[in-house]
Amino acid sequence: MNESDFPAPVEGFVLAHTLIVSDVKASCEWYTKMLDGKMVLETDARGTPCIIKVANSWIILNIGGGEPTDDKPETTVSVKHDQDVLSIFLNIRVADIQDFYRTRKERGAKFITEPKEHKSEFRCYMTDPDGYLIEVGESKARD
Repeated sequence: MNESDFPAPVEGFVLAHTLIVSDVKASCEWYTKMLDGKMVLETDARGTPCIIKVANSWIILNIGGGEPTDDKPETTVSVKHDQDVLSIFLNIRVADIQDFYRTRKERGAKFITEPKEHKSEFRCYMTDPDGYLIEVGESKARD
């Protein structure tokens, strides 16, 4: 692992997104496969978090459960329960949405619809194994 692979800046900050998942190993494999990620910290038999570098970002996958901790005493960590309620999602911007859609479908990704044209972009949504939504968009050329 290279130092640049791990989200530990020497100045300023980086942004990483943490998802609480039901199966860390399965989700790590899914995100690595679907987003061409590089696993920089693997989970172990106890289900510790894994970290995946995806392009210029990181995704941290961790299990839910357990008691609140001293730094978040009123918060319990839980996997998404209602697949029809959206409170957070990843957003991926791609150069060629048709290519991304086709190649990820071939890898087994589940999309809600095919890419749709909107005013300033083409857009579709895929879901991960826990039902988290991932928006995939391609910006239209600006005049």
